[in-house]
Amino acid sequence: MGVFVAGCAGNSPSQADSTPLPTGTAASAYTSDQLRQALLPAIATYVRAGEPDSGPYNGLKAIRNFAQLQQQVVLDKPKCAQVNQAFGDQNGTTAAPAALTTFARATGQTVTETLVAVPDDVAKEEVARRVGSLCRVFRTKVGDQWSTHQVVENTPDRHLIADGSRTVGLVTMGAEPPRGQRRPEKVAMWFVVFRSRGYLATISVYGPTATRAEAESIARSAYDQAERILPK
Repeated sequence: MGVFVAGCAGNSPSQADSTPLPTGTAASAYTSDQLRQALLPAIATYVRAGEPDSGPYNGLKAIRNFAQLQQQVVLDKPKCAQVNQAFGDQNGTTAAPAALTTFARATGQTVTETLVAVPDDVAKEEVARRVGSLCRVFRTKVGDQWSTHQVVENTPDRHLIADGSRTVGLVTMGAEPPRGQRRPEKVAMWFVVFRSRGYLATISVYGPTATRAEAESIARSAYDQAERILPK
């Protein structure tokens, strides 16, 4: 369940309602509307790319688009299909309440935040996931174009956020060009997965200048916002 979503450029920013929700709702039963209110309303130097989306996780537009894109991708190592996903495939959680928002810069860099209501055992399992040695380097093909990907992950991860987190980087290099032509630029995507009371969150940063430090800084802000808004 769950994926890294690069996001898409879009409209001018709009401010989400940041009023704390009423207390008394069980932390393990957040609705998608509550999660939507707990998303970051803004990120410095970024513009919101459209309105936030909420509903069942597998019904979110960005998640559906990503799933369709994945069907066009051929991997040289099929076992590595979930490396660029923030969450794994968990039984019974693909329809969990969720909310997602995306921000963009004029340079093409994007930030996507996702909140999903899941049981604590599922959240712990997701944070504990690690990329196996076989998938530290792999190749993908879309159409007739191959790209090479390198995973960057520290195990154990010492950069803990909330009740536990993991950070993964994926550096992508396009196909080697013909001799004498310019090498393609590297593009990085960094995602942070963290868990707290009754929910799992991801922050994904995608672009040529994306860094681990930025992803983790935004993740900490996302955690502070969610803890302030979601009922305890």
